[in-house]
Amino acid sequence: MKQESIATFAARLDTAAHTAQAIAQFAEAEGIGEHEAYAIQAASIARRLARGERRTGVKMGFTSRAKMVQMGVHDMIWGRLTDAMAEADGAPVSLSRFVHPRVEPELAFLLNKPLPAHASLPEALEAVAAVAPALEIIDSRFADFRFTLGDVVADNASSSGYVIGPWQDPRQDLSNLGLALSINGAIRQVGSTAGILGNPLRSLVAAARLSAAAGEPLEAGWLVMAGGATAAESLAVGQHVLLEMQGLGRVEFTCTE
Repeated sequence: MKQESIATFAARLDTAAHTAQAIAQFAEAEGIGEHEAYAIQAASIARRLARGERRTGVKMGFTSRAKMVQMGVHDMIWGRLTDAMAEADGAPVSLSRFVHPRVEPELAFLLNKPLPAHASLPEALEAVAAVAPALEIIDSRFADFRFTLGDVVADNASSSGYVIGPWQDPRQDLSNLGLALSINGAIRQVGSTAGILGNPLRSLVAAARLSAAAGEPLEAGWLVMAGGATAAESLAVGQHVLLEMQGLGRVEFTCTE
């Protein structure tokens, strides 16, 4: 794909995200494969960085076998995080900047040193300064939340916002922590961190591999969002969202206009 085409699609997605206006799918019609889709994603994020946003890490997607099978892929996908996506724990989150937002319960890693591409699980844990319960706000910029693999990859793996809870000591068993996602006091999702590849550390190892392959190895100080531990829930104005995670505490926000 020519650089002009990559820039065109990147601008289209960037504008859709910036204005919270849905656009039509384009990957299938344009014959855009995964490689080209990641080039579009990179170019779209580059536009944000040029406006002054700062890179803060990586988010993982398709971190369940069922989702991979559903989308017909053999590997996870990933997206880039910036500081403009961050929302404060316990604070109101305006939904006006999203097209059709949803929320997923996740585990977040904070790195204390770079993580190489082929790290083992123990090496990955050694690079972690802290872990936290987290909520990711996902928001496809495509109409009706419908997309192909190429579309979702180009669209930064649907990453739009994140809320990080209290940072905790990572030197504990993270493989099967129970969690509950509640909206307005009613439990909507119950699950475990085992829903993230059987152990969220595997997602961190995958993040190191995929990010390094793109020439952007994981850096000290970066966040890695390990991927949804349960299905996502749609968001609406007036909702209070709460995630409680065994041993790690809670993280929450309220949806406003």
